[in-house]
Amino acid sequence: MYSHASESLIKQAREIQESELQKFYSRLMKMLQGKELGHDTVDSLQRLHLILSATKYTRTLPLELQKRFVALLSSPAEQHQVLSAAVLRETLPLTGQELNYNQDNLGQLNSHAAGLLLSQAVSKGDLSSLCTQLLRNLESRPSEGPTHSLMHTLPVLNNVLTHSPECLSEDQMTLVSKKLVDWLRYASVMQGVGTSSGGFFTGPRSRQPVPIAELDGSVSGDFFTVLCVGQGFTEDQWMNVYSFSMLRHWLLTYHSSCSTVDAANRLQLSLSVSHSFSNDDRSEVDGSVVSMVSATSSSSRLLPPKERLREKAFQYCQRLIEQSDRKAHKKTDTELQKACLVEAVCILDCVCVEDASLVYRTFPCIKALFGRLSSELSNARVLLPIAQFYLNHGEMAAVDCENVWKVVFGRFPTELFNDPFLAHELLRFLRLNVESIELRVPQYTRYFPNLLKFLAWDSPAMVDDFVDLLPSMVTTGTAVELLHTLLDLPCLSATLVLQHRSTCLPISEPVGRSFVSLDAFRNPSFRGLFLFVLRTEAGSGDTIDRLSTLHELLVEAADWPRVTQCARTVPVLLHVFFNTIVTIADEKLLAHLILVMLERSSLLLNIPAYIKEIHRVFSCHLLRLCKLHPSLVVNQSHELLEFAGSTASVYSKEELYTHVVWVLGEYLSVSCDSRCSVSLITSCFEALEAVLFEITSSAPPTGTVCPAPKVINTLMSALAKLASRSHDLIPRVSLFLSKLRTVTRSGSVAWCSDEEDLIAIVTRGEELWSLLKAPGVAQSVLTPPPHVIAPQWHRDTNVALPLQLRALTSLTHSQ
Repeated sequence: MYSHASESLIKQAREIQESELQKFYSRLMKMLQGKELGHDTVDSLQRLHLILSATKYTRTLPLELQKRFVALLSSPAEQHQVLSAAVLRETLPLTGQELNYNQDNLGQLNSHAAGLLLSQAVSKGDLSSLCTQLLRNLESRPSEGPTHSLMHTLPVLNNVLTHSPECLSEDQMTLVSKKLVDWLRYASVMQGVGTSSGGFFTGPRSRQPVPIAELDGSVSGDFFTVLCVGQGFTEDQWMNVYSFSMLRHWLLTYHSSCSTVDAANRLQLSLSVSHSFSNDDRSEVDGSVVSMVSATSSSSRLLPPKERLREKAFQYCQRLIEQSDRKAHKKTDTELQKACLVEAVCILDCVCVEDASLVYRTFPCIKALFGRLSSELSNARVLLPIAQFYLNHGEMAAVDCENVWKVVFGRFPTELFNDPFLAHELLRFLRLNVESIELRVPQYTRYFPNLLKFLAWDSPAMVDDFVDLLPSMVTTGTAVELLHTLLDLPCLSATLVLQHRSTCLPISEPVGRSFVSLDAFRNPSFRGLFLFVLRTEAGSGDTIDRLSTLHELLVEAADWPRVTQCARTVPVLLHVFFNTIVTIADEKLLAHLILVMLERSSLLLNIPAYIKEIHRVFSCHLLRLCKLHPSLVVNQSHELLEFAGSTASVYSKEELYTHVVWVLGEYLSVSCDSRCSVSLITSCFEALEAVLFEITSSAPPTGTVCPAPKVINTLMSALAKLASRSHDLIPRVSLFLSKLRTVTRSGSVAWCSDEEDLIAIVTRGEELWSLLKAPGVAQSVLTPPPHVIAPQWHRDTNVALPLQLRALTSLTHSQ
């Protein structure tokens, strides 16, 4: 893990003696007392940090040395701040006196000192005390202390709130809300004084205040926001940026859980605010241009602090949306505009959830923003918060959301399926809102073929999301097509790879390796097959007729990494699918699904491990469906007998075939379905008898292995069960079983290569033969009644077992 040199240094640090450590402390103390801290001091600080961190035991620094490190936190050199904070973290928590010392010096607070304070706060009381000190620092006037300290106060406060939201009192929350209002809305509109380079032109005239500018270079005519630029920034402008960065967290933490004024009064007050355009006495400087966003009523000052912050947050976000329409000169500024738009829309959504009256004022702006951004897929990151806003408030505002969902569920997966960041964000959006989406977006389930493209492209990263989302896509209308789509997911993965390669490799460009599937993808005669796989919405058909042709075209994709990874996720999703469908489907739909399983068992992309796993999943859920609804066996008896009567299925679909035979033998009975006739039992018997006779009288086909003993034993058991229900069939089973014993006595047989397996088969045959000699006993043993399968004798008062249990209980619990 470490190099030899590193291990040597760590070993030395761990084995240092206490006397050597004390001498080292003394030398370091002398270095820190000097006026200048050179490279030797930095090396010593690094060595001390190694000594403290290399052992599991926490050490205590000498008091004077600890005070020196606390003072070093305020050093102008950030390297000294980092090292001193790292050393202090490795020591015992500061005592109350030393902690107070540090908090009394919040004027020199920086991010490293703040991190140290948070790490050494051992209780909620310490956090509350720290919050009190921070808020006292916020209340101080600029003349009362160093101004740069405020810029580190809000991030620290935000971290404290993340870990312990309850550490603020109501008065403290009111104070923070008021300060946020001041910083957000009333920051200076003049640029800060930048660092002068000196020279001839340096003088009072060059230091005159200059108005802040917009990202397009024009002079700003409104209040300062995070999207304003300048040569330098004042402290209140920096606080404006910090306030905006923590605004959503603050609103979600405190405003959502706090009681507000009556909704009707709030609505009336907000309407009076929105229809009045007299300026705030502090909102604008003389001669500035007042926009519709910043024109607010002086009556907003009558609002309580929390409602006033909500109003100012609304105005701030409206102003950001207005600024985002400006053409930025730099690419980084364009990205900043998008990031601010995401945050602004999220904040607007938050304030509208808290105050429904703001929905009607916000929606025109959000609707215009969507219309402006929806044509460019580069804005996808911004469109998801807009979709969240439509989802939360579209019904209340009675707006048509169809175009939003066409973009989010239609264009995004179709054109951006290979964007991992968007995939994560979109699936996270769906997981967080799945219940609301099911309720308010009925067309959501139509887009499952499109959404599954994210999974087909990057299965390992997306499988957890779809395990949660798949149940919401399963309905009685989509079940059959969804099952086909899940089984064809490896084909979708391969098709997406071909689509991506097709766009990256022009047709005229020669490639080193020829891909037959890529040529087929570009061939117009096969275009329909691939277009169906890449379809955007469900409803065009459950599957396609030429599925085997598609599998032949994609045969070389079987070993592509994306395809094999996708194939591994399909069994997991199939379990989720069947676990969901049994809770909502009727017998008619379940019967259809059984047909799909039988049909698709031979129509899968040729990946052997994948086919084997799918057959195992089908087997598991076939048993479950038939156990829940035994009448399904009679309803689908023709298809089940057709499948079970095929000898080829014994060798190619061993797992599924075994379970189909077991289901026929178990549930083809009058006790499970009164429609089960003697002729049906006889036809089933004859089909299974023919298969058993064929596989036990000849060697397996070339290229296949001998049938597993489980298959033969299951066939013999099924025949015995059927014969016990129709006694006319017993002589035929007995004759076969006697012949089987005679044949095996002569030595090895071609259809079983293992001697132990052959012995097990013969033993099972003799057991069944012995049972069938007493037909009444055979039926009771092979098809026991329900009360025998699930006995409750300990509850039956008509038998002696409950009395015996009560007697034993009284004896064991007696004194």
